[in-house]
Amino acid sequence: MKKVVLLMGFALAGCGAARPLEVAKGESLPPAPYGAAAVPTPEQLLTPTSQQRPQRSDELLKNSEERRSDEFDLPPN
Repeated sequence: MKKVVLLMGFALAGCGAARPLEVAKGESLPPAPYGAAAVPTPEQLLTPTSQQRPQRSDELLKNSEERRSDEFDLPPN
């Protein structure tokens, strides 16, 4: 039991020791995307865009409004 607790302590202690990411020796970054002038840095590749992490809209409907007419809501033929 003591060994399990000790191993869990070592595992949790290693979680906080993070270094900045670097390119491995002998490797290179991926090629630049089509149309891009330069190869993105690792920080740019790891930063999510607004499409990958959209902002949540919490705005509540405060006033009821009438919908405008839909010209394409036609009865079937």
